[in-house]
Amino acid sequence: MTSKEKILLSIILLGAFFVRLYRFDNPIADWHSWRQTDTSAVSRNFVLHGFDILHPKFDDLSNVASGIDNPHGYRFVEFPLYNLFQAGFFSLFDFFTLEQWGRLVTIFSSLLSTLFIFLIVKRRLNIKTAFISAFFFAYLPYNIYYGRTILPDSTMVTAILGGTYFFDIWISSFGMMRYFILAFLFTSASLLLKPYAVFFVLPMIYIAYERFGFAVFKKWQLWIFFTLSVLPLIFWRKWMMQYPEGIPVNEWLLNGNGIRFRPAFFRWIFFERITKLISGYLGMIILFAGISYKKEPQKGIFFYSFLLSSLLYIFIFATGNVQHDYYQILIMPTVSIYMGIGTVFIYSFLQRCIHKVAVVLVVGVCIFLSFFLSWRMVKDYFNINNRSIVIAGRAINRLIPKDAKIIAPYDGDTSFLYQTERRGWASFEKPLPDMIKMGADYLVFLNPTKKDEELGNQYKIVSKTKEFILFKLR
Repeated sequence: MTSKEKILLSIILLGAFFVRLYRFDNPIADWHSWRQTDTSAVSRNFVLHGFDILHPKFDDLSNVASGIDNPHGYRFVEFPLYNLFQAGFFSLFDFFTLEQWGRLVTIFSSLLSTLFIFLIVKRRLNIKTAFISAFFFAYLPYNIYYGRTILPDSTMVTAILGGTYFFDIWISSFGMMRYFILAFLFTSASLLLKPYAVFFVLPMIYIAYERFGFAVFKKWQLWIFFTLSVLPLIFWRKWMMQYPEGIPVNEWLLNGNGIRFRPAFFRWIFFERITKLISGYLGMIILFAGISYKKEPQKGIFFYSFLLSSLLYIFIFATGNVQHDYYQILIMPTVSIYMGIGTVFIYSFLQRCIHKVAVVLVVGVCIFLSFFLSWRMVKDYFNINNRSIVIAGRAINRLIPKDAKIIAPYDGDTSFLYQTERRGWASFEKPLPDMIKMGADYLVFLNPTKKDEELGNQYKIVSKTKEFILFKLR
């Protein structure tokens, strides 16, 4: 790259960093706070009780997630690699809170993803498309929000993109061990962070086929690579099966409500999410233009493998993708790359019809309006959904002992429980007397009603405000 190109890339990355600092010091009470607090709680338990990565725990002791009593609070989902970074940086450096370190891990993951998208597209297409693809990934409002949430998904995206990039370099030379090691480390990390990464190895499979054709099955080096990449995930899955109480029920993510391929499925995924939320209506024109562009079909096949990966992931985990909009984090590299290709295509097409300055204005206004309309929907994600859980949580943290267990009912949502910085229950999984026998020391209600206050006839009221009422149960 030239000096100007390096400066431009640096500007994109630096700008992406700063926009992700928006409301950086927010408590975890914004959109999808329940999943963020579950993630951060594992990290907090590492800090408080030691880095036992083989026995990750969070604050919820209930049977809500797995259907099995979980008195130890085990949390076996993804391998806690993300939590190691979050808790590790917090333990080493004390100038940010644990939550802020979690946001920083995601922010830097998002920046690395932007860099890998640039490098992959530059290697496979051209530098102009690479810059524009990186720009979209860096500044799509959906990506700005989820590029600073405390979730492992963005780090998984970074890992699979890194694995793809280094695999492409290694396969082209088929002899440089450092690229083999980097590709293996990134790929295995992606599978540990989110097993869904398996859908996104299709570009690697295409790269291998492109290089060797059907002789790919005879290359022992490739068998070693894929075996080594998958083994850590296999070992982790086998290990975690010993703790079924810590494994959330997840079969429903596939097609638990029977929505796959129904009209509602296509409306939610392709209109509500991709058209409205992610691309802001007008961006869909750019995205469709990119998918339709066939000037360089040989190069295009590689990027179609990204598209096929994304579609397979969406279709197979149909209910999960409809239920949770953060599931679309995994398809954002595909969206960004095709929006980059589409922008170049539209620009080159319009340039043959109208003046160059007019082309820049038309494309620029289209992108601006796309971002603007998307931002109008995404901006509310940054808001605190219920300020009472933060106020009550901070007060309770001062009022009760550190080792006390608390019932903080919030419809099974652990966001409120997390704010108390105590372990306990986020719902009444059993009658109150039974939960006291299970170890519950305190009970708190948000925005108490007169019916809630009647418990004061049986249990001591520790504190009462308009935001919460706290009972001592024993």
